[in-house]
Amino acid sequence: MLFNNNKLLPSGPDHLAPVGIGYRFEHHDDLLIQKPDIGWIEVHPENYFSGGKPRHYLEKARELYPLSLHSIGLSLGSTEEVSNLHLQEIKELIDIFEPFNISDHASWSASGNAHLNDLMPLPYTEETLTTICRNIEKTQEFFGRQILVENPSTYISFIENEMNEQDFMNEMAKRTGCKILLDINNIYVQAHNHDNDPYKYIAAINPNYVGELHLAGHMEKRFENSEQTILIDTHGDYVCDGVWDLYAFAISKLGSIPSLIEWDTDIPELSVIVAEAHKARAEIFKQFPISGIKESSST
Repeated sequence: MLFNNNKLLPSGPDHLAPVGIGYRFEHHDDLLIQKPDIGWIEVHPENYFSGGKPRHYLEKARELYPLSLHSIGLSLGSTEEVSNLHLQEIKELIDIFEPFNISDHASWSASGNAHLNDLMPLPYTEETLTTICRNIEKTQEFFGRQILVENPSTYISFIENEMNEQDFMNEMAKRTGCKILLDINNIYVQAHNHDNDPYKYIAAINPNYVGELHLAGHMEKRFENSEQTILIDTHGDYVCDGVWDLYAFAISKLGSIPSLIEWDTDIPELSVIVAEAHKARAEIFKQFPISGIKESSST
């Protein structure tokens, strides 16, 4: 069922400051004191379910910046339905903080009573597509809002695949009315790991479906006694040159849409992450000068 989102949504970032950063515990005080020149902030809602001091900081930060909620626990790809309790916890935050975007991942992390501390890959089959669309539809109906779903970083592929990932993501958005959160680093990582062309991947994504972009760092690990390497999506380093090049290509196709710098491990000073956000914003302005900035075809 295609979700029809007629509700007036909270304001997102201004098109002149379309790049945000992840708001992490290490920078709770620094962000409020320094008030950096960024477009918006993103948090994982699961970190704020319990209220208390973390939610107090989020309240103060929300007074300064537009907010996006990026969930890591809905397990949209699970064969079981999305947890009503988890949905209710996020809905409470939605009602309080009025995020302009709500997102999760095209993956699974829960089965029965087992909850994994990772985002597990999916086989790209019609059966999987039907399952994830069912859970997206339930989530959107529960929230009364359109959600975004992020493409994963993967390290294995399935012989059962009936379609490639970009076709899977396009069809998912077409069937449910959700948007795609296009993670540029994830595309770069899996292109290396699976020997795919990341530029063809982005070119195949329907621009009308993309609502947000992510940028992050990764690490390269060499196999023992081999020249082969694997890239691991750590969110723990600077965005590499190859990902910056891919980002420039993506915005040339998609326009100026909200973009995020993710940095979740080995977290540096706030100024380092803000500088990465400014680098992304400079790339947008380079392609689309302020006087005539191109709006995304997804808006």
